[in-house]
Amino acid sequence: QVQLVESGGGLVPAGGSLRLSCAASRSTFGFYIMAWYRQPPGKQRELVASITSGGNINYSDSVKGRFTISRDDAKNTLYLQMNSLKPEDTAVYLCYASDGYWGQGTQVTVSS
Repeated sequence: QVQLVESGGGLVPAGGSLRLSCAASRSTFGFYIMAWYRQPPGKQRELVASITSGGNINYSDSVKGRFTISRDDAKNTLYLQMNSLKPEDTAVYLCYASDGYWGQGTQVTVSS
């Protein structure tokens, strides 16, 4: 059983930054895809960014240019650097690893 544990969420003012981390209970070398999703209050879960083991990266249009996803397989950790945060970025952010592993999520709240 793989466990993913997110950390780094919190309350920040608009324009601020946060760095999320997702620590895996085993080596992440075997995860072809790792990703960050988010679920805003009252809305559906949406993909924020993904990264493959080969380094291919995709971002949603809403975060492109502001967020940076990275993974450190030597540390079994996935990261999401979030800059220029907006109130609409407020959501629970969840870590995902293929195939089908999810973390519990970390709350990010951006105040206007």
